[in-house]
Amino acid sequence: MRRRTFLVAVLALAACRGGEAKRPDGGEGLLPVGAAASDFVARDPRGHEVRLSALRGRPVVVYFYPKDGTPGCTKEACAFRDAWDKYQRAGVAIVGVSRDDEESHRAFVAKHKLPFALAADPGGDVERAYGVPSVMGMSKRVTFLVGADGKIAHVWPEVDPGVHGDEVLAVAVGAPRE
Repeated sequence: MRRRTFLVAVLALAACRGGEAKRPDGGEGLLPVGAAASDFVARDPRGHEVRLSALRGRPVVVYFYPKDGTPGCTKEACAFRDAWDKYQRAGVAIVGVSRDDEESHRAFVAKHKLPFALAADPGGDVERAYGVPSVMGMSKRVTFLVGADGKIAHVWPEVDPGVHGDEVLAVAVGAPRE
């Protein structure tokens, strides 16, 4: 019985640490630099559809976060919001992705006046396509910079929500453009 309890504890710990995620393309782990970014649909603050492939020709920040309204996720979203004018001047788009539904996203956008699109991924399809680990049904905090060519240009597997907006912008403005 003790051995079984130990094995269950080890498996639970491994699951919480967010091990390698299997992607639909057969790969494991996060999409690597140079891989084609998987297309998906988000909604902008006015409810209009935003398709990642339609943003081709400019860099796009695709950031995954666990849950609307939680302290770290709010801090990260607001950091991107506060740097929004700089992103716009640099021609860089931003799209946030979480497993929350569109209703939750609408409330989150309205409460914090977020100017960028959020993608509802309740089934985790986008999360899996990018190889983002999930812990207890929530995406791990990971950011991808998609280059103007539609390929992954940079990956941040570990994110500090408070400084991440400026950190990503610094790399994005140095990212090659078509």
